[in-house]
Amino acid sequence: MKPKSPVAINSLFLLTAFLCANSTLFAQGDNPNVDALPWEQIQQINYSDNPFAVITTADGFDNFNLGTDFAEPHMAQNPNDPLQYFNAFNTNGTWRTSDGHDWTHSFPSFGFNMRGDPVTAYDSLGNLYYENMYNSPILGCKVIVSTNNGQTWSTAVTSIAGVDKNWIAADQSAGPYSNYVYTTMSISGGHRVARSTNLGATWTATGTFGSSLRLPGAMVAVGPNVSGGDVPGGAVYVVTPHTSIFASIYTFRVSTDGGATWTIKSNQGFSGYVGTNVNNRHSVQNMRTRPYPFISVDNSYGTYRGRLYLVYASNSPAGNGNKPDIFCRYSDDQGATWSSAVTVNDDVNSQNHNQWHPSIWNDKQTGKLFVKWMDTRDTPTSDSAYIYASYSEDGGQTFLTNQRISNSKMRINCSSCGGGGTPRYQGDYDAIVSMDGQALAVWTDFRSGTFGSYVGYFPDFAMLVSPSFIPIITTGGTAFVTIDVPDVKLYSQDAIFSATVTPTPSNGTIILDFPSGNTLNTFPGSVDLRIRTVNNVTLGTYTINIQGEGPNGTPVHRRTVTMDVIIPVELTSFSALTNANDVILNWQTATEINNQGFEIQRSSDGEFEKIGFVPGHGTTTETQSYIFIDENVLPGEYSYRLKQMDYDGTTEYSNIVEIDVTQPIEYSLSQNYPNPFNPSTTISYSISKDGLVTLKVYDILGKEVLTLINEVQSAGTKNITFDASELSSGVYYYQLVSGEFTSIKKLILMK
Repeated sequence: MKPKSPVAINSLFLLTAFLCANSTLFAQGDNPNVDALPWEQIQQINYSDNPFAVITTADGFDNFNLGTDFAEPHMAQNPNDPLQYFNAFNTNGTWRTSDGHDWTHSFPSFGFNMRGDPVTAYDSLGNLYYENMYNSPILGCKVIVSTNNGQTWSTAVTSIAGVDKNWIAADQSAGPYSNYVYTTMSISGGHRVARSTNLGATWTATGTFGSSLRLPGAMVAVGPNVSGGDVPGGAVYVVTPHTSIFASIYTFRVSTDGGATWTIKSNQGFSGYVGTNVNNRHSVQNMRTRPYPFISVDNSYGTYRGRLYLVYASNSPAGNGNKPDIFCRYSDDQGATWSSAVTVNDDVNSQNHNQWHPSIWNDKQTGKLFVKWMDTRDTPTSDSAYIYASYSEDGGQTFLTNQRISNSKMRINCSSCGGGGTPRYQGDYDAIVSMDGQALAVWTDFRSGTFGSYVGYFPDFAMLVSPSFIPIITTGGTAFVTIDVPDVKLYSQDAIFSATVTPTPSNGTIILDFPSGNTLNTFPGSVDLRIRTVNNVTLGTYTINIQGEGPNGTPVHRRTVTMDVIIPVELTSFSALTNANDVILNWQTATEINNQGFEIQRSSDGEFEKIGFVPGHGTTTETQSYIFIDENVLPGEYSYRLKQMDYDGTTEYSNIVEIDVTQPIEYSLSQNYPNPFNPSTTISYSISKDGLVTLKVYDILGKEVLTLINEVQSAGTKNITFDASELSSGVYYYQLVSGEFTSIKKLILMK
């Protein structure tokens, strides 16, 4: 892990020093009625400012690893730019992106000791609100505002007074309360709600709600008041949990005057145990959890405009030690009455699996209700989980086939993560946001034994490219890359592809295009990216950057292909040497493109003739070595060259090498070729002096069969063809005698 950033170290040091000075916090311990982190759960925070990484599975799906924070992420998306997201994690680590792909880590300064439970919201103007609890003991929340997606921030102001768990929501409508921002928080005797009517500059508490036993996790949501003339942003909802840890009562309130006054609509006993009672906390595999009431409102102008949704986890069947499901209910009368529960998770025999830790978002453009959660259905022992998600298109009545969003299994009880307590703190909430029917989920992932900060798109498409490396020639080169979408996760919009090249060549042009179009709308499917070179592109290595995205820019996925611009066939050496009367040609290539092979040509009088051919290696960037032996060459001066031939008929000549073949200085008798043979073969020999030469053939018993040569010959290399048509199949021997030299070789006649 990289060293912590100075800001992270300073923030942790100040927080540590402050907590050590407050023994009341130590005495609090792991209070089941409080979600604020006690000291033993904070002391092992290990932030990491490592750059984010894209984790791609073999089938082409992405998760984005943002680094290591301390769980409980909350996310906002700029309604004016769907590529801008902002994430905040405990206790004050944030991540932002302006292109939906690359993320930047930062630690905004509040000027106070921050205690976590970060929540975020965007208003319709693009102002980003980031709220975090502060002080120890906790006094409430501070809010900072950014107009540039978290690059710079305003001075912190107090948004609400309280002691535990907060939520935030902004009115993104153009109604009479446009850009009002609302927040809730637990207080000693119940819950409180506050609002800002001036873009976060100041805040006013507008409601205090007492209860017999307040529980953390009150939530706020904004929607239209469809029963009061369809006023955009005219209905603000707050739900407060209270009464019993394991049989919580949800109280639903509504304000129709911009949060100024509140009316109770109903009290509902929907939730029960989530997993198992461990030390008076809900626990799934020793991970503490909450039956938080997550609410959202349909702000679309579709069929279910104004519908209020509630999503929560609860054991099914009810009772301590059973396994939880994710439930959705909806209300069309501002929370006064509710539908029956709809089970979001669709696994068969869900009583054998844990589904918990939900988060929700209602898409403003399409009305889709998105839900994500943790799920053990793929892990028979239930000690590990994946992140799952689904959405409803019919107002929460049914949910589409559940999809696995995380691309690696994580052990639930993360003993190495750094959280504390029994059950262990590993975060009580996370988030999902969407625009134009396209969502992005954020969660804490334990796959590496840390509090990993992860995001992933849903719906989504897989993306693979091949090949990952291509060589191409400097001018007139053409290559293709296949971009494949082998699978999707409920994705049904267009997948649009684009490509760029880096760096820009100093000479020539690299042209990228999609000859059959750059868009897919049926899956699985693929498109071809064509790459061409013109005007002698500068030699070197380039990166082809390929991006796939949806119609509004999300989801966004990127792949790269490495491209080497090279000489078509780069001949790095060509040489000739003699061995007796043989001429040995050696050459080497550094790269080859479309290389059919080399025609070997020889000249002794200025006219070149073909004497052989050596196949090439097609296309390769690895060094290749070649050899060709021109055997039994008569003494004299010779020139050699290579005619390189492409599969498309293009040819190119090498430089010329010259060699002087002298008379042999030794006697020799070569093995006949071919051998075995039928019916004729060639015998080569060399004599170093003029003299009588005899060449005879004997059978296997040593009986002379035939005299091929018996005459005086001049020094040099000779060839003779032996025609054995009159002989029977078998093994024979041939003997050369000249002066004091004698040599015998075996030949085989096979008819």
